[in-house]
Amino acid sequence: MGKKLGIAALVIAILALGLSVYGIVTRPAPVEAKERDIQYVIYLGTNDKDTYEPYGTPEEAKAKVDEVLTKHFEGFTIQEANGGWTNENGTVDHEYTIVILLSDTTPEKVHAASDDLIRAFNQSSVLIQANETTTEFYSGK
Repeated sequence: MGKKLGIAALVIAILALGLSVYGIVTRPAPVEAKERDIQYVIYLGTNDKDTYEPYGTPEEAKAKVDEVLTKHFEGFTIQEANGGWTNENGTVDHEYTIVILLSDTTPEKVHAASDDLIRAFNQSSVLIQANETTTEFYSGK
């Protein structure tokens, strides 16, 4: 029985190795990125920091964000999210949050736009993430 088990384990190992090699050989090559980039992500809560009331409807908030960003950038992406956190009383608060994705820009421009967003939405702060990525503007073949 020990010899049969050993042969079965050997066969399984050889099959697993073969499948691994097959996966490496047949896996498509990754797309070559044209350049390294930093993608900035801004998380903007839309509840007023003093009254805790929403800025307005989600459509009004997105329109205001669009207005501010258009003054600073040639391109951007806006996504909707719902943020939540535990406040100092131990209860959970929620707010409509706008996530802004920016590429091909500088930290200075991101901070300038963030200053305008903080003022427009009466926020204490915004969360900014800077993620290293690769960027390619692909136009097809």
